[in-house]
Amino acid sequence: MATLTHVDEKGQQPRMVDVGDKEITQREAHAQARLRFPPEVAKTLVDAGFMTSKGAVLTVAQIAGVMGVKATSQLIPLCHPLALNGCKVEITVDGDEAIVNCRVKCQGKTGVEMEALTGASIAALTIYDMCKALSHDMVIHDVRLLGKSGGKRDFGTTQEA
Repeated sequence: MATLTHVDEKGQQPRMVDVGDKEITQREAHAQARLRFPPEVAKTLVDAGFMTSKGAVLTVAQIAGVMGVKATSQLIPLCHPLALNGCKVEITVDGDEAIVNCRVKCQGKTGVEMEALTGASIAALTIYDMCKALSHDMVIHDVRLLGKSGGKRDFGTTQEA
């Protein structure tokens, strides 16, 4: 049975996992977040080329996603600060949805799943922030890890779509 790693041996107190004895490996993770626009908002944004009075929505969200990846250990209390090798945030629009894919890489002793999830989430939140003047009826949904590799067990796929 799986055990929680971020609590002490008694299962009572939070702790940062000691990764000192782990091997350095290439770690990769791919996370995704989706933001659904009301149909009329999606049309307005597409017609405007995703430019609002706040600026280029998708470009700003892409940069915010990278910043979120880099700030993960400051936002999630028990995450290790990591020296990242790469980060790619891609945002596509499909109908009434913005789809954020965030891929992160490092060579280290712990994975980059939380960094990828944070990057995807922050990019989606930024889109929401930049478009909320049009509507508050946007929904961020299906924030999830699609794949990770390089640790004890691989999961899903981290390859480019």
